[in-house]
Amino acid sequence: MSAKQNDEDCDETTAIKRSYSQELGSSQGHLYNSSTGGLSKRYIVAIMSFFGFANLYALRVNLSVAIVAMTTNHTVSVNGSDIQEQDFNWSSTTRGLVLSSFFYGYIITQLPGGWLASKFGGKYLFGGGILGTAVLSIITPPVAQLSVYALVALRLVEGLFEGVTYPCMHAIWAKWAPPLERSKLATIAFSGSYFGTVISLPLSGVMADSIGWAWIFYIFGMVAIVWFLFWLWLVAETPESHPTISHAELEYIQQSIGFTENQVKGQPIPWKDIFFSMPVWAIIMAHFAENWGFYTMLTELPSYLSSVFNYELHKSGFMSAIPYLVMVIMIQVGGQLADLIRKRKLLSTTNTRKAFNVTGFIGQAAFMLAVAYTKSMAAALVCLSFAVGIGGFAWAGFSVNHLDIAPQFASVLMGLSNTFATIPGIVSPLLTGHVVKYGGAEEWQVIFFLASAIYVAGAVFYLLFASGRQQPWAEVPLAYQPQMDDTTSQEITHSYGQEIDEVEDEN
Repeated sequence: MSAKQNDEDCDETTAIKRSYSQELGSSQGHLYNSSTGGLSKRYIVAIMSFFGFANLYALRVNLSVAIVAMTTNHTVSVNGSDIQEQDFNWSSTTRGLVLSSFFYGYIITQLPGGWLASKFGGKYLFGGGILGTAVLSIITPPVAQLSVYALVALRLVEGLFEGVTYPCMHAIWAKWAPPLERSKLATIAFSGSYFGTVISLPLSGVMADSIGWAWIFYIFGMVAIVWFLFWLWLVAETPESHPTISHAELEYIQQSIGFTENQVKGQPIPWKDIFFSMPVWAIIMAHFAENWGFYTMLTELPSYLSSVFNYELHKSGFMSAIPYLVMVIMIQVGGQLADLIRKRKLLSTTNTRKAFNVTGFIGQAAFMLAVAYTKSMAAALVCLSFAVGIGGFAWAGFSVNHLDIAPQFASVLMGLSNTFATIPGIVSPLLTGHVVKYGGAEEWQVIFFLASAIYVAGAVFYLLFASGRQQPWAEVPLAYQPQMDDTTSQEITHSYGQEIDEVEDEN
């Protein structure tokens, strides 16, 4: 081979390496990938997941507002005379049963959903869970006309569909989220839950007053079906199965995670180690505590504002949404801040998770106690907004922690923790229905005292036993080895590996 040919080959090799290095650099930790001229694929997954959870919670919480309209007196004209009547004459206890029935189904499919996602992936389970819930939402009004028991049964089945969604999301992030981006990617997705709450509460109130409560279920159901079609189009199960992902982003994700799907596929789930792991139980306790306060406010806040401060339905729905608007912002701030602290090595992953979780829980407990003593609606909303908002930091703690301690089993761990965390969704509305008989402020104080105590207990347990280290029972059998295109030369492949190692050392 001539010297000229060697020089040309060398120049070509150098150009390819330089191009790859630039592409690799552009793919790390950035929303926008400058080398491909579009969003990084993992952030497209995060954004679509955000809207998926938004739809999920809109479908879940719309009944909290609709049930007020369904059971409130309204004026109708009968034979020329105006009379007051209700569409459904349900007692407080019956309303509590209707609101809690969803969670009976939801709790059943948590662990099965996590197991199925670990075996078959999360894309179709997540999308299918939302699609099934959307279809059931659309048929809710005629089913409610049949009987209250038919409505309870339908809500239970809705819970079965939604139960797989949270575990599925961790199965997706186990394959898509580089370790130093776990907090931000996961919190982008999970914050969609609160965005859905923000949107659905006021809109449900407006729709109930203007076009009728039935349209709450029709409209939100149809929107979720449209989202499902985009989810199928834009999201792939794994980075390697995405048809348009760049080589650099694919390599960065897999090298950062440390293993590919094939290396952990078929790895037995260490059930005994999981159930006897204190870091796992720390996540469970924190998840339970967070959901107790969240579900209490999620299902009962419109009723609280209506009964204590005599707020009209459409105003009650709007005011109920304000704390969750704060949460949408704070949960993403918490995720970004947690990853920044870890990337700069200001705190270890363990201490970062503990700091964010304890700050969130103690803050929520303090403001919940303040709510119990407020005498005006404005003060109550300020305290609730601070309580829910500061709770956003906790989501950068326990909700991502599954991926830290056992990434390949994260969907199973999320299914396990969310099983226990669903218990508040069943118990809290029923307990509130029994305690709050007449809607007095003193009755609501009991509810807020209890939520505060549970937050403090969760904070203490998590502080003592949580960990951010991958557990010995979750070790991956083989380390990941970068694999490039077969047409790439050995020399360039070796160079790519060195460049990736240098970038990771900087992180």
